[in-house]
Amino acid sequence: MYFHGAKIQNMGDDFFQRVYEVVRLIPPGRVTSYGAIARYLGTARSARMVGWAMNQSHTQPDVIPAHRVVNRNGMLTGKHFFGGENVMQELLEAEGLEIENDRILNFREQFWDPAVELA
Repeated sequence: MYFHGAKIQNMGDDFFQRVYEVVRLIPPGRVTSYGAIARYLGTARSARMVGWAMNQSHTQPDVIPAHRVVNRNGMLTGKHFFGGENVMQELLEAEGLEIENDRILNFREQFWDPAVELA
């Protein structure tokens, strides 16, 4: 598969499954970014593919806490894929996060970096 003009190994279904494995490990009340997951998986330029995996996560037989994955600035960029305008925000708020204008407040304090946490 080609992404941004470069050949990336292990993309597609296998890549999505590896993304889901990481996302399942994000603790409640914490968030990570598409790029942090991509870097952890050794495919730093594939943040967009992580986003596509999150968009498809609802098709998995088990729950993938995709609401815990946001953009690098803490914005709820994937909120339109949760079946309602405020569902992603409500899920995060239920875990204790504060959201204002589609952005996680204190994002850096809530950030879960798989490269650090899973080292």
